[in-house]
Amino acid sequence: MKKVILITISLALLATGMAMAADPIPATTETQGITTSTAAVFYGTMTNTESVVWSESNLDLRNNPPLGQTYNIFGIPISSSFLWLKLDLDFLDIDGINIGEITFLAPERQSVMSYTESIIADNGYGEFNGVQALDTGNRVANQKNFNSVEQFDFVAFSDAMGRATTSESLLLDMASQGSDARERFMCPFATGDEGYIPAYCNVYEMGSSFSGSQVSMVTRASENHIAKSADVPTQVDYSVGLSGTGSVVSWINSHVMEGRTGGHLELDDPFGFPIHANFLWNYDTGAPFTGPGTGFMQSVDLTYKEKTTISGVIESFSKSMSVQDAVRRL
Repeated sequence: MKKVILITISLALLATGMAMAADPIPATTETQGITTSTAAVFYGTMTNTESVVWSESNLDLRNNPPLGQTYNIFGIPISSSFLWLKLDLDFLDIDGINIGEITFLAPERQSVMSYTESIIADNGYGEFNGVQALDTGNRVANQKNFNSVEQFDFVAFSDAMGRATTSESLLLDMASQGSDARERFMCPFATGDEGYIPAYCNVYEMGSSFSGSQVSMVTRASENHIAKSADVPTQVDYSVGLSGTGSVVSWINSHVMEGRTGGHLELDDPFGFPIHANFLWNYDTGAPFTGPGTGFMQSVDLTYKEKTTISGVIESFSKSMSVQDAVRRL
């Protein structure tokens, strides 16, 4: 009897009006696009490796960690983890010189995307086809910042100790000090959580590996996390399908920490002073009054892990994993 294993996982994160979700980072003015295509038919040995590590911030990532800015004024620590401050000097127009807006403290968001792939095949006949595309520009919901599709077939020579070993992993790690929802949505009905997209720290990793003497496999990996507005959901997807002789492992690991808006005070030109400020405090822990910490409350701590392992004659195996992390999910 033919055995078929089909596993589908969908991990979706949203809590409307409460703990929120990821706010994508907007693209820089100059963006990049990298595309590669590989095709091979061989008798003997083949190796193929790929590696991507991509960090991006809405501010300057060179001084991270920590996120944001911290100043010590008269012995008092001031941080963008609880205070956002701008000085609006548009009213000063001296000899045609417009000074404009000066930012002193602003919340920061940073993401790290990583992808690794490796194939080593020796003493056998094989076919390999792979296409990878990376784009650092703003994406919409049905577009990807990174996309990989690979097909690999291998049969070891009967008179040699032939073997094929593959591994593939996709990771997305995101952290934020929070955002002003009024500046991040195109949808007029999206208000965030009391006007904010709270702080978060979320990481997702998924992939697969195989080792054996015979295999026919297809893998797909994709993600998007760069967008102009928070209306676009962050998505991570991975799938593997194969049959063969050997051992296969496929997994997903995730850790989600989502925030909630606590106490907050907004100042817009108070008493005529050209100041725009957002002050946030956690009235449960007392931060920042009682010690260091973000002004948002951590209201979600979620860990999700799953791993499937098969060894022997694998007639059919398929596993699909998907994450959608968004304030406005599809």
